[in-house]
Amino acid sequence: MMRRKARKLRAVVALVVLFCFLLSSAVPPAFALSTEDERVAGEEFRASVRRQLEMLEDGFAEDYINDLGQHITRALETKAFPFQFYLVKDNTPNAFAGPGGHIFFFSGLINMMEEVDELAAVLSHEIGHVSARHLSNRIEQNKTMAIAVLAGMLAGALMGGKAGGAIATGTMAAGIQKQLAYSREDERQADNLGFKYMDESRFNPEGMIMVMKKLERLAPAGTDAIPPYLLTHPAGPERVSTSEALMSQFVPKGESAESLRFRTLFPYFKAVIFAKSMDFQGANRYFNREREATPESPVIQFGLGVVQKERMDYPRAIEHFETALKGAPGLTPILLHLAETYQLQGQDRKAMEVAERVLRTDERNKAALYLTATSYQNLEDYSKATVFYERLVSTKPVKDEVYYNLGVCYGRLEKLALAHYNSGLYFQRTFDFQKARYHFTKADQLAGNDQGLKNRIYEAVKTLPRESLFSSPDKESKSRK
Repeated sequence: MMRRKARKLRAVVALVVLFCFLLSSAVPPAFALSTEDERVAGEEFRASVRRQLEMLEDGFAEDYINDLGQHITRALETKAFPFQFYLVKDNTPNAFAGPGGHIFFFSGLINMMEEVDELAAVLSHEIGHVSARHLSNRIEQNKTMAIAVLAGMLAGALMGGKAGGAIATGTMAAGIQKQLAYSREDERQADNLGFKYMDESRFNPEGMIMVMKKLERLAPAGTDAIPPYLLTHPAGPERVSTSEALMSQFVPKGESAESLRFRTLFPYFKAVIFAKSMDFQGANRYFNREREATPESPVIQFGLGVVQKERMDYPRAIEHFETALKGAPGLTPILLHLAETYQLQGQDRKAMEVAERVLRTDERNKAALYLTATSYQNLEDYSKATVFYERLVSTKPVKDEVYYNLGVCYGRLEKLALAHYNSGLYFQRTFDFQKARYHFTKADQLAGNDQGLKNRIYEAVKTLPRESLFSSPDKESKSRK
């Protein structure tokens, strides 16, 4: 297992070194990184990380952390990037921000948390690093530092502990570890910004103190068991003291409707993360032990349902979800998981009925829209499926799979120009540019007199890394063999 992780780590480090080399050739000699350069770099970074790390996939949980992150970013005076947040299925206590506003959270860090304020605190802190352009500033300093910082951040994110330290020693000069982390000044600025963002978002900034103390307890004095988050985010008593000083002058503004909603749903979010990141025996034992103490708790029944769904025992999962709904009628995460379980059982119409209950109160719920779209697709009602997939396209961020499924559905409907266009978008987002170029070329050939579609194809092709196949959206494109 350790060797497999080490191989995966080396692959990521190699990808990031290549990314930095390409980046250094794309910017001026002073290595100044423009917002657009960082945005493009962030997309490459996202694709590389997602290829190497196992993402924790769950419609409700992914929407929860993205909605919470977007809620916090409203406090930013200017937003250089469209922030996106990701869940990593790895029980290492870690989180990190990459270029362009891509922020990754590990299940291990979330499993340590007890309150939404802790999650909001780390989110706010990472948003602070992005908004202050700390990573961009390090790339500007010099080429070697850029490679070390990015490689080190990913090394710490993937491995940590002795194994990560050993690999870092083998790939970088001795003593470089100190240069990999954010500086203490970076941390102070991110802490101050995070405090401000939490205050304006109506969360308790003390959550950061709680997280730091928990992480410090994982690294007792005299040991080298340093949590990966602390490798890239210098902590220590001074950071806790600074945060406590800020808290001494903090005057709570009280809950808002949105912060209260996130607080209410947090136990269900954590239940999903725990159930999907732990092995079956450990997760099942934990939730059953909790059930003995609070047998009627809808959160515990929900958690047991997720555990059984992961084990593919769908009848028992449905039983737990139905029991949970008795204690929390109409609660979104329970309904979403119940709908997904019916879909996994092959009961797509029943899945859509349950998803509709969510959409009645939240017509933009992405998980419910996706469940409905995939159910229609399973039933071969491709026309209705495209309606729901197109609704998802207008709701950012968009899952890559939405474009893939749109390509399939439009193909079944013999709307081939749209099929190829959406397939091109899918391969573009997954960085398979050769296939993306092929599908955009075919889409342009099949678009006929649909000038609106031709314009969209042209705009998409402009972002491909090589010379465009199309000279203008107003001219007929020509394919190259």
